[in-house]
Parts: sequence; C-alpha cells; structure tokens
Amino acid sequence: MTSAFPPPISEPDPSTFTCSSSMVGPCSGCQRSTHKYSSGGLPLCHWCMTTARENWGAGVRFTSTRTQAS
Repeated sequence: MTSAFPPPISEPDPSTFTCSSSMVGPCSGCQRSTHKYSSGGLPLCHWCMTTARENWGAGVRFTSTRTQAS
C-alpha cells in the first residue's frame, strides 16, 4: 500500500531500487530520482505518473520516441 502523500523529494522513487545507478535520472515533473533510462524507464516518478493518470485517465502511457540503432 502506498501513502496518499509522497515522501520528500530527497527520497528516491522505489523504481530506483531495481535498476542500476546508470539508469537513474530526474523525474520530469518533480526532479526526484527515478528509473528514467533504458528499458522500463519512464520520465515520471511513481507519484507524478499517478497524478498524470488522475488528470488524463487510466489510458495514459509513455511511448518511446527513440529509434533503435541499426
């Protein structure tokens, strides 16, 4: 169960515990450390993504605009 209020910005997103430090970057919304790079990474932390889903609906998803190198 997650709390209704996010922890302080100094606390990283839980996603950072399952990825290497080279894949950690700032959240686009709040600048909290989050799993941002490579496969499975998102530009938003858990709390910012929750807010986005509340505002835009459950169908909001991140789509990569990067192309794979040949």
